[in-house]
Order: sequence, then structure tokens, then C-alpha cells
Amino acid sequence: MTAATHPSKQDVKVAVDAVIFTVRDGRLMTLLIQMNKRPFTGRWAFPGGLLGDRQTALAAVRRILREQTGIAPSYLEQLATFDDPGRDPLGRVISMAYFALIPDAGARLRTTAKYTDVRWWPVAGLPALAYDHREIAAAALARLRAKLGYTNIAWSMLPREFTFADLQEVYEAILGRGLDKRNFRKKMMSLGLIAPSGNLARGGSHRPAALFRFRDRRPSFMDIL
Repeated sequence: MTAATHPSKQDVKVAVDAVIFTVRDGRLMTLLIQMNKRPFTGRWAFPGGLLGDRQTALAAVRRILREQTGIAPSYLEQLATFDDPGRDPLGRVISMAYFALIPDAGARLRTTAKYTDVRWWPVAGLPALAYDHREIAAAALARLRAKLGYTNIAWSMLPREFTFADLQEVYEAILGRGLDKRNFRKKMMSLGLIAPSGNLARGGSHRPAALFRFRDRRPSFMDIL
């Protein structure tokens, strides 16, 4: 018995792309890979690729991040679909974009022979990007900034224990502006979002700073900003 086939003659491929964010030295950073193939040889792009024939988008993006960057993100969320017919000059490709968050904990980056390099770039100074990835970058940053205001998403960009200065640095790097230290601290403590861990930061010439932890390292909703 012959298996039924779909009557459509469409030639459309489906891909996933992932914007990975972290905060390093007070700057919001994102991870890019350098392309080898034409017509974007030498340009940078977000990690991405086609879905396997029997693979979900989520499984595909996790596989691609592992293969192309060596990273398993703390947080991963579907962002939007990018379907401009001309986004890939080699043919019709629809991309389901994701954004991912990780703490800056010295993750070891690696990529495959298909790419020239993999590197962190400051969001405020991205190089020339392939495809429509400049548009994807803008959408991912807007989503991240919005979610910072009504979720506890910052937990995914910090280690288990952190100083209050570390926490404020994450918020300021994402928002792209400074925050009043006293008001920020008062707001965070009033929400019950974080709690003292009972430990002190080690090292440095100043008085050891108290370390905090998130009460819950799972997504939750609240009025933060």
C-alpha cells in the first residue's frame, strides 16, 4: 500500500535561528557565528539551521545551539516567525526565531567546520549580519526588555549567588540606562524576588558584599519595572 502524499507543490524550507544573550562587564552581549558559505561568506549570523524531517522546532534549536556553539541555555523561548520571501537568496526559507539567556560563566564556545568563528559581540555594536538577522536582533532585544519589566527572567542571566551590584548590572545592561541604586534595591526587596543567601562575596580589596539568590529560578510574572 502506497503512503499518501500531500498534493501541494510548495518548495518551502523551515529553519530555526537563536539569539543568545548574556551580560559581560556591564554590556549586553549576543553570540554570533561567522558564515563560510555564499552569498554571505565572512558575514556574521545567529546560530541556526533547518529542522530535521521528524524534529520539532524546539528540539532543532537545542540541537543547533549544542552543535554550533556548545551552549545549553538557561532560558529558551520562541520569539517570532520571519517569513519574508526574499530573506534567503538561495530559496524560500521560513525561520522560527528563538531567544535564549545564559549567565556569563565562562562558557566554552565551539563551532563546526561549516563556520569560520563563533564569538560574543556587544548588542550595541553588531557587525554586518546575514539574512534578515538585523531584524531578528531588534525583535529579540525588544522582547527581552519587555519581559524584564513583568517577569523574573533576570534569574537566567545570573549565577546561583550574586551581589546586588551584579543584579543591577544585568538590568542596566539590558535596559541600556542607569537605575537609581536605592530605589532599585527597595523595589527588589519589596517584591520578595530575591533573598540573602547567608554568604559573602570573596576577593577584592573592599568589604565583602552580601550574596543573594532568587527565591525561585523558574519563570513567574510580577510588576517589576
